[in-house]
Amino acid sequence: MKAVGYTESLPIDDPKSLQDVELPQPAAEGRDLLVRVRAIGVNPVDFKVRQRAAAEPGETKVLGWDAVGEVVATGEAASLFEPGDQVYYAGDVTRQGSNAEYQIVDERIVGRKPASLNDAEAAALPLTTITAWEMLFDHLGLEQQPPEEISPTDDVILVVGAAGGVGSILIQLAKTLTGATVVATASRPESRQWVESLGADFVVNHREPLLPQIEQLVSDGKIAPITHVASLNATDQYFDDYVAALRPFGRIAMIDDPVSLDVMKIKPKSLSLHIEFMFARSMHNADDMQVQHELLETVASLVDQGHIRTTAGKNLGVINAENIRAAHSELESGTAVGKIVLEGFE
Repeated sequence: MKAVGYTESLPIDDPKSLQDVELPQPAAEGRDLLVRVRAIGVNPVDFKVRQRAAAEPGETKVLGWDAVGEVVATGEAASLFEPGDQVYYAGDVTRQGSNAEYQIVDERIVGRKPASLNDAEAAALPLTTITAWEMLFDHLGLEQQPPEEISPTDDVILVVGAAGGVGSILIQLAKTLTGATVVATASRPESRQWVESLGADFVVNHREPLLPQIEQLVSDGKIAPITHVASLNATDQYFDDYVAALRPFGRIAMIDDPVSLDVMKIKPKSLSLHIEFMFARSMHNADDMQVQHELLETVASLVDQGHIRTTAGKNLGVINAENIRAAHSELESGTAVGKIVLEGFE
């Protein structure tokens, strides 16, 4: 089968950093599905793994943790899907990824693709959807409400790095399923317009000091004090602002990898700090791993009902090494708005 992979960690401008390769087609066993991949999304985790983890000697490492495709075979213990089902999923970071024509993936972390989206549109969603959902509901503890019966609450969530992949779906989930007020950060006109279109109630500029902007919104009576923070990048840079802005017993959830944080700064306000890593359940074969299947199914329904829209920002064309290198390069620059997707094999 066709695939894009690498053997050693190299800068993305090196043609050998990602190469077109031919690999054996895998087989589904147990609760695995064999999926014919039709579209993929590219995420920061892709370039982080490429930079930090070379392939095992004699092996080729395949990245990719967002896919849409068709189930072509199931393992003997699989019961949730049948051949022919159209699915979307993020997968498991400990296994070969979705930058290949065929992939095996545990059915407990797979959902049925939203019927109203095309393959590339749907491929933008899985990893960021799981991440955002777990941040909002598992870590930050926001109350879920029925989409048609949303009642405003006292919750005010600050979303830092809101125009990226996770922020783009997190804003929508927060506005669709909770009564929280959403304050998003964005610096460029196009990113500001993007987060406003997704439902952000207020936008502040993260290129300028955050705290004075938030304090101004509070003093003007536009928002109550911040109760929750979704920190999607630069947590170490903004950590003091979070501590200052949050009301007592507020919560911070983060997904990035700061070298260090002085967490004892949160003690005077009895704040809590949560780390979201959406691969934790699959990596450790958690007993509740199937909740990711369930949330993907729920979000697919929300998409088909018109509550959530795709976060695809740019389609870079067919799935090959050249185009995936371009995706990594853009993500490494930190300028992507929405998700980068690719579709089909040559």
